[in-house]
Amino acid sequence: MYEKYYGFRERPFQLTPNHQWFYASKLHKRALAYLQYGLSQGEGFIVITGDVGTGKTTIANQLLSQLNQDEIIAKQIVTSKLEPDDLIRMIASCFNLVVTDHSKASYLDAIYSYLKRLHAQHRRALLLVDEAQNLPLASIEELRMLSNFQLNGKPLLQSFLLGQNELNAIIQAPDMEQFRQRIIASSNLSAFQLDDTKSYIRYRLHQAGGDLQLLQDGCYELIQQQSRGIPRKINTIMDRILLFGYLEECAVISADNVNTVLEEISQEIANQTAGAAATSAPALPVQTTQNLRAELSQMLDSELEQKIKMAKELDALLKRQQQLLSNRDGKDN
Repeated sequence: MYEKYYGFRERPFQLTPNHQWFYASKLHKRALAYLQYGLSQGEGFIVITGDVGTGKTTIANQLLSQLNQDEIIAKQIVTSKLEPDDLIRMIASCFNLVVTDHSKASYLDAIYSYLKRLHAQHRRALLLVDEAQNLPLASIEELRMLSNFQLNGKPLLQSFLLGQNELNAIIQAPDMEQFRQRIIASSNLSAFQLDDTKSYIRYRLHQAGGDLQLLQDGCYELIQQQSRGIPRKINTIMDRILLFGYLEECAVISADNVNTVLEEISQEIANQTAGAAATSAPALPVQTTQNLRAELSQMLDSELEQKIKMAKELDALLKRQQQLLSNRDGKDN
């Protein structure tokens, strides 16, 4: 919608990872270097962790785009809470292996046979496991067992694990010592600092063919505060800012413009939170509701009766006082 207005070739802040738009911050360069180092070793595990939206999948896609398909067959899987047997089936499926007998032994045999065929062709297999923090300990241990597939002393399968920070705690469990010994490198992605956030935004604008002076300097710190330097959040915020700029016909986006957008986003989040709280409030059973109504009605009736009684007593008292006054006046006369 706003692409033509700002002269973009395409939307600069799409949420879908694009390896051609990879922004190499210092931390991202380090993580990518670890992946490349692990790849050159051809064995063991590489572990990349980080908060949601810090760019783990983007780095994996960047690595995959650089691979020589004649040497390495790489597959990427996104895991949920897969038990070991299901994980084995998923790995076989991602390498397009056909198994007629659906026992675990048959799947393992098919994987091993496939890896040996690759080895005979002077090729090897690489498995990237995304969202690895979802895997139970037993499934991570299953990955370690797969790394034991060897031929002539050379590993046939190498795995890279990408996951949120919870993965670090899983790996540090006491019974994961053997797995930890197989890790040859690890890296943790943290959020951007202000300088990186500014450079990232300007890089994306440049890649899309836009004007690097589109945002005034005061905008970047506001975006940094709201996004906390997380690339995916930066993308979401910047997309809204550009849409606002287009609708308001802002040739240059000011800090006031950014503040307006951030206030709108905050209000939307507050409304969503309030709506979720309202819908999640437990509904009272019909019987409970009826009981409450009966108790309320009884309370009101009791209160009304008490007021009527007090009114009658007051009326009687007034009549008695009038009678006494009338008798006294009669005596005086």
